[in-house]
Amino acid sequence: MNNLTTDKLIRYSKAMLMAYFSFFGLLIMIQNFTDYNSNYTYVAHILSMDTTVGAENIMYRAIDSPFLHHRIYWFVITMEVIYTVLCLIGTYQLIRHINAPAAVFHEAKKYSIMGILAAIFIYYVCLQTVGVEWFDMDTSQRWNAKDWARHITDFILPLMIYITMKVER
Repeated sequence: MNNLTTDKLIRYSKAMLMAYFSFFGLLIMIQNFTDYNSNYTYVAHILSMDTTVGAENIMYRAIDSPFLHHRIYWFVITMEVIYTVLCLIGTYQLIRHINAPAAVFHEAKKYSIMGILAAIFIYYVCLQTVGVEWFDMDTSQRWNAKDWARHITDFILPLMIYITMKVER
């Protein structure tokens, strides 16, 4: 334990946090592939806006096509696979370069940063912005994932800041 410096601990913590987020992505992927219909149903209800309250003046935004529901859901699944794979590669790169010079370790963050950006796109842009602001998801009593997405975003935005900080020496 005497060889564990604060600088080394910071490097390990970055790798571990990326591993935690990668694990989350793996669980999401398993859920989507093993129980496709649960999340498909959620996506279909949000896109069709059939459970939103008091949204008569914005119903022109609704997408009622099951064909498009499946395509949009597969887009989300694809983005989740992309961010998970990038985060896994990022975790591996951080671990692989844990003892490298600071500049090399900092460059090893590229895949982690790309993975986190893809996750921000899904959970902030797609769910919190498009889902809530365009499809009025937050007025649905049953199909509202605004808070769930916010909790994820509340983790990944500080994670992005922490990972990108160049404090290692």
